[in-house]
Amino acid sequence: MLFLAKRAGLIIASASGILYGLLLDLEYYGIIHPIYSVSLGYDFSAGYVLSRIFIHFVSFFVVALLINVAVAQEKSARSLLAKKESEFYQLDLLYRSIVQSVTAGIITINLQEDIKSFNKAAEEITGFSFLNVRNKKIDLVFPGFSKILDKMKNEETEEQSINRDEIIFSGKQNEDIVLGFSISPLMDSKANKIGNIVIFQDLTATKEMEREVEQTKRLALIGEMAAGLAHEVRTPLASLYGSIQMLKKNLSLDQTNERLMQIVLRGRDQLENLVKNFILLARPDLSNRDEIDVKDLTNDVLESLSYAPDWHEDIRVEKELCDGASIDGNNTEIRQALWNLVLNAVQSMPDGGTLKIETELIPSDNMNQYLQVRISDTGCGIEKNHFSRLFEPFYTTKESGTGLGLAIVNRIVESHGGEIKIESDLHKGTTCTLLLPRSRGITGFEE
Repeated sequence: MLFLAKRAGLIIASASGILYGLLLDLEYYGIIHPIYSVSLGYDFSAGYVLSRIFIHFVSFFVVALLINVAVAQEKSARSLLAKKESEFYQLDLLYRSIVQSVTAGIITINLQEDIKSFNKAAEEITGFSFLNVRNKKIDLVFPGFSKILDKMKNEETEEQSINRDEIIFSGKQNEDIVLGFSISPLMDSKANKIGNIVIFQDLTATKEMEREVEQTKRLALIGEMAAGLAHEVRTPLASLYGSIQMLKKNLSLDQTNERLMQIVLRGRDQLENLVKNFILLARPDLSNRDEIDVKDLTNDVLESLSYAPDWHEDIRVEKELCDGASIDGNNTEIRQALWNLVLNAVQSMPDGGTLKIETELIPSDNMNQYLQVRISDTGCGIEKNHFSRLFEPFYTTKESGTGLGLAIVNRIVESHGGEIKIESDLHKGTTCTLLLPRSRGITGFEE
């Protein structure tokens, strides 16, 4: 009866009362023998029968009404429970959607530092999937992170949280990723700490932009300095050079004085080159561009560099230069970029090695072509901690370097709409790759 409608309960109660009355009538008129009246000693009179029928009728209807009330309450409870379950399900979906949609990585860990949740952004940033790190220690994802958590435990603070901090994370491709993170305690309904929530973001691009802004500021300062240097230094240098040439021509110098005169002239040339580098770094020449045959230019650079003091016979040159590799650019600047890169390669091999230069035509999606120039050496290589500052002006690891070589190369390549990439293995060698756009209108490979 619990699952029947209210009307059905009343009908059944009425039917039960009628059947019970019929049963007593049959017993009263002797049609059937009463079972319990003899044993209980009841006087089976008409009054007794009517009272029994009345009492049972009332009892049946009271029970029916109580059952109807219970059924109504049960239905109401079921409806409320279903509504709460639906609301909980919707909230759970909303929570999961929010957690999975945010661009910040979110990790929850218990007090034993086991990972309990890992959202989609965390998977994309770290390269780990939740299935691979579930119930694993946080140090599996962030090596050394447990030390930060231990430091939090030892600090006598009420919140025991870190609002903002940064760590260097090594990705699956062994690239360094700068992560900004915060840690907050995870509490249960009774305000007891049950773990921690770690929220983090990839700040690598932001840090790179900050470095670019800083570099732009430096270049602007260098531009102002270059304008002054061009006038203040070149004028006396020209006078000095002319005077020394006149003295050298008119005076008869012995061997010692002749050598001293050459030292003065070389010093003047070094100052002149320094001024040129300043100007080139500050303001690349965007005009005066012609079609450049990079193959001929590379051969010219190698021939000129073979007479440089840093060149020696133990350097073996390998060339794979494709024909028709021309670009639209400033000949002087491209030559300077190649010179700087090849000179760096030569200087990295003081005991000899292999210098390899390759050029290749690369197609692109916009139907234009790019020229790729790869300059490789088998020299000392570059330490990993220097990579982030390779293109900074005045940053150098050489005892006699100015720190302008790679900065100038990067500036020239950028002004030509190209890209530069440097790869290096310590004690094995370095490869510099230039990607330069070719002349407009070219839509395919040249044979």
